[in-house]
Amino acid sequence: MSLPVFANNLTATVVSVGDGDTIRVRTGNKTLTVRLACIDAPEMKQSPWGQQSSARLKQLLPVGQGITLRAIETDKYKRLVAEVFVENRSVNLNMVQEGQAVVYRQYLKGCPESQDSLLQGQNTAKQQRLAFWSQANPVMPWDFRHKAAQKTTSQAIQPQQQNNCDPSYPDFCIPKNSPDLDCSDITQRRFRVLPPDPHGFDRDGDGIGCER
Repeated sequence: MSLPVFANNLTATVVSVGDGDTIRVRTGNKTLTVRLACIDAPEMKQSPWGQQSSARLKQLLPVGQGITLRAIETDKYKRLVAEVFVENRSVNLNMVQEGQAVVYRQYLKGCPESQDSLLQGQNTAKQQRLAFWSQANPVMPWDFRHKAAQKTTSQAIQPQQQNNCDPSYPDFCIPKNSPDLDCSDITQRRFRVLPPDPHGFDRDGDGIGCER
């Protein structure tokens, strides 16, 4: 597909690949974390699919690769959400077509130019049982994160007793390396939040998380 012409296109160079939908890039004198828009890759704990997805993205986006970003927004984790293009080829679409990532329907409206191609690419990957779709009962990455979050909070509602707990949340234990969480992922309400609040529970900055 051709690269849409937007005023918010950026040229950048790949610095590193985190997983199947997150990269670090350099543009001008800035280094940014970029979340690939409208797709969701398997989590690294969804072995071996997460590792395979990350490895494929590293092949598509080797360090030093020049890319164009169609910026959509900055998310609550301060990541730039964008479509990534090498020449005129959408890497986001490439990952979906190969079954290395799935369409993130919740955010699909952010990619109006690519929406139909992404859905069509996913349907083909499913029919051909490529990569992630080769499983009998694939667990969607967002469902996997949600279950991991529920397990985390149900196991650790007691006050912190271990060093692995995130100090931003002193009233109960959220492990430091937890996947991205929202208030809907946890059972706690109206708890103390200290900076830097990596999960963004304290939206209004009053020191109390998940008030509603």
